[in-house]
Amino acid sequence: MMHRTLNINNSVQGAKAPNMSFYGLGIAPKILDILERIKFKVPTPIQFKAIPLAIEGKDIIGIAQTGTGKTHAFAIPMCQRLVQKKGVGLILAPTRELAIQIDEAFQILARSFGMKTACLIGGAPMPGQVQALRKDPSIVIATPGRLIDHISQWNFMPDTVTMLVLDEADRMLDMGFAPQISKILHVLPKDRQTMLFSATIPKEIMEIAATYMKLPVSVEIAPSGTTVERVTQELFIVKREAKLRLLSKILAQYHGSVLLFSRTKHSARKIKTSIRDMGYSAAEMHSNRSLVQRREALEGFKSGRYKVLVATDIASRGIDVSGIELVINYDLPEDAQNYVHRIGRTARAGCYGHAVSFATPDQSRDVRDIERLIRATLPVSEHPEIRSEKFVEAGSEVQQRPMRRHHKDQRRNKFRRF
Repeated sequence: MMHRTLNINNSVQGAKAPNMSFYGLGIAPKILDILERIKFKVPTPIQFKAIPLAIEGKDIIGIAQTGTGKTHAFAIPMCQRLVQKKGVGLILAPTRELAIQIDEAFQILARSFGMKTACLIGGAPMPGQVQALRKDPSIVIATPGRLIDHISQWNFMPDTVTMLVLDEADRMLDMGFAPQISKILHVLPKDRQTMLFSATIPKEIMEIAATYMKLPVSVEIAPSGTTVERVTQELFIVKREAKLRLLSKILAQYHGSVLLFSRTKHSARKIKTSIRDMGYSAAEMHSNRSLVQRREALEGFKSGRYKVLVATDIASRGIDVSGIELVINYDLPEDAQNYVHRIGRTARAGCYGHAVSFATPDQSRDVRDIERLIRATLPVSEHPEIRSEKFVEAGSEVQQRPMRRHHKDQRRNKFRRF
């Protein structure tokens, strides 16, 4: 299959770049007025490059880090094109939280044109979703499993889809949605516009592009696996039993909000309890929690009611919370690509952030996988009150160096500026 590739290198990939404007991108005046009203003045690089192509009707593979405005890169052209032509715009997302966020972004644009949206997610009552579909929405945002439920019950007619977006497509494949996505793509009309957005594009996604897209244009704001520009990173090598003590010391250093990632749901629950025992407010977020519980945890984290949100990788995508000061990888992710998405929850929209990872002595291979993906070496630090370890694998010992005491103070000064 032929590929036209558009590669852009930006010094600050996620930031709003100077000399860019929404004017001149082919956006309709009414949408420009909406953007002005919601104080969207300067497009991000992915928006600047993807919007004109999407308005032209091109199939797009958009590669950009988290927090770079991908949602509006497809929401703006989708709303504009659906006003001009018949059909339904369908957006597939891997998590309920991300689907809800996308729906909220679309509603601001869609309401001005009298267009309706429907959000179809698992964990929410079916009757309300059926009611929303009966109102003939122009835009449907869905998680794959729940969409298939509605298609099988004839609540949603896939042959009405004229535009399709797969958001965080690599994550959907990670979460085992590949058979469901394939099933959905087989029943959609071939004559449609397809857009695919993510921070990482593995070979499985390129196979989707080859099979289901028409001469897609690849818009690459940063190479796949690139971390957000303004995040500093740090690695501690400690025994498993020392993790909680180290966590207590690190939490005492930070006054802002902290997003902590655990590998399992059971571990997330235990860590949350331990953090509360330390005297901090904390909530947990994973697939064993109901939709209501997950929304309460997320809203409490956004509002500052909870200092720490303990989550599995379900929160590595679709968590749009401004001002997260610190991301902690209490457990390293099973997939190195999730490291990029996890730490992308901080340092968003041009702000600074910090990411701390805990590795046990037997995890040298996991660390090397991450470093290979991000094309950088994770700086290893040690805490003066916690015994540090070295990787035990032969030939892979890492030279440790103490964290400079003024380093944290410098980061605090940076935060005050934003």
